Amino acid sequence: MKTTNGKNLRTIFLALGPLVLLGLVIGLFLSGGPTKIFQTNLPAVEQLHVLRHTLQKDEIKLEVINSGPDPVTIAQVMVRGAFWYHEITPKRNLNPLEKAEVVIPYPWNVGEPIEILLLTSTGLTFDHEIEVASLTPPITLTALGRFALLGIYVGVIPVFLGICWFPFLRRLGKAGLGFFIYLTVGLLAFLVVDTVMEGFELTQSLPGVFHAPALFILGLVGIYLILMGVESSIQEKRGSSAFGVVLAWIVALGIGLHNLGEGLTIGSAYVLGELTLGAMLVLGFTIHNATEGIAIVAPILQDKPKFSRLIGLGALAGGPTILGCWIGAFNYSPVWSLLFFGIGAGAILQVIAAILGRYSLKDTLHPVNLAGLLAGYLIMYLTGFWVGSS
Repeated sequence: MKTTNGKNLRTIFLALGPLVLLGLVIGLFLSGGPTKIFQTNLPAVEQLHVLRHTLQKDEIKLEVINSGPDPVTIAQVMVRGAFWYHEITPKRNLNPLEKAEVVIPYPWNVGEPIEILLLTSTGLTFDHEIEVASLTPPITLTALGRFALLGIYVGVIPVFLGICWFPFLRRLGKAGLGFFIYLTVGLLAFLVVDTVMEGFELTQSLPGVFHAPALFILGLVGIYLILMGVESSIQEKRGSSAFGVVLAWIVALGIGLHNLGEGLTIGSAYVLGELTLGAMLVLGFTIHNATEGIAIVAPILQDKPKFSRLIGLGALAGGPTILGCWIGAFNYSPVWSLLFFGIGAGAILQVIAAILGRYSLKDTLHPVNLAGLLAGYLIMYLTGFWVGSS
């Protein structure tokens, strides 16, 4: 017994020993030991980044982060070329990755652009432009209701309209069924491309300290592997007969994650005054997202699902749009948005792989199925084009 305990203690010591030595080395570097060799008289590398702005009556608030490797002191603030009184909490001197809130009492006008310049103690300047000034809505029941209604119009209603095609799709023969299954793949393929493009566009707005491309890839690959594991586990327990049902839920989840990212974009753009939500825009999104309902029910066309299951699938796919609108409007974070875009792209990509895994290359290249694939992509492209131009 003593021998066993002795071996255990020795094993623990061997495991912890390198960690202790690593801690000592890090402590030595942080204390300024060997790093003094590399000290120079070069100026500090300063970086400031505005993560978010909010506008209240006669007041501008900026959420600022020190995204550089050296401390930064915010010395002055200029608004439209003039030095302006401001307050900074909790402090002006920001260490790397520290955040501060800059409050600027300023009588801004709705619809006008606002140029803001942050000056550091070394004389460097960092600009932030508010393209169209508009009041940031407070979190009230009325505001929550408005953005929830927006999410219902843009996400929930279109998905359920697409699901309403289920009885029609069930009447199709084998060729027609194949056409719509590959139509689903085309729809989802466009969503992947669209989500990846939006994600990489967002990476350009984030400072390098966040390693934005790596964060996006983490979400994409991570959810892909997780869903692949879930699908494999469920199939192993319930057999191949449950594949269609499982795939339908995974499709709904993937679309839901995509719509969450879409809601984030809509909510934040509405608040920032960068998007005009007219009737044509809402109508365009409705048509664009209605095709997602087809993608959800395609895997279960040979089944007879309960009405409650169809409701659940539609809620899973469309409901996250409401949550996305709320987060985007009241607590938008480009970091979380990027991660959700990556998760949405990975989830839809896994769905495509699961669908195509049931068919051979010969099936995919069949003229009818290939026509469905191209038609699905083209439908999403045209409705997306309409949304962008409305």
